[in-house]
Amino acid sequence: MTLILASSSAARKHMLGAAGLSFEIDPPRVDEEAAKASLRAAGMTPRNQADALAELKALSVSRARPGFVIGADQMLALEGQTFDKPRDRDEARLHLQRLRGRAHELLTAAVVAKDGEVIWRHMETPRLRMRAFSEAFIDDYLDRVGEAALYSVGAYQLEGLGAQLFERVDGDYFAVLGLPLLPLLAFLREHGMARA
Repeated sequence: MTLILASSSAARKHMLGAAGLSFEIDPPRVDEEAAKASLRAAGMTPRNQADALAELKALSVSRARPGFVIGADQMLALEGQTFDKPRDRDEARLHLQRLRGRAHELLTAAVVAKDGEVIWRHMETPRLRMRAFSEAFIDDYLDRVGEAALYSVGAYQLEGLGAQLFERVDGDYFAVLGLPLLPLLAFLREHGMARA
């Protein structure tokens, strides 16, 4: 049975590979922005948006390919409002200014589908508090990370220079990176897709 990651995320690919899994990558062919807009227009909570997007990704690949298909999504929520990946440096700056000195949640969903049906789902909700950094720090940070600030919601990668932005992180580290890896590995072991 093939294990497939329905994502082009470098962080998710790295986590699965580092955990010793053999898998293929098949990015989903979905209009994620249109799906988000539809989910938000329907009044879905950030948690349900992340879950619905993870399911959409997994099912879009699972309907076309046999195997266990992993879909994942992550929403950053600050007091009920969601953030998307910044489009440019100016938007990354605005995200950091809004998050500075405050706590936010990363709602991280994973779904596994097989033969076009969801067979497993999991949600983790790490809570992160950014420190009250200066405007000069934001400029220096954005200069140093460059375009990487645009690759993730919140304009940071905790596994790199983004760690400098935080004073506290509560919850699953892997979920912060974009995938609730430990519960996923437990599920895959139960189904013979990872060594027990």
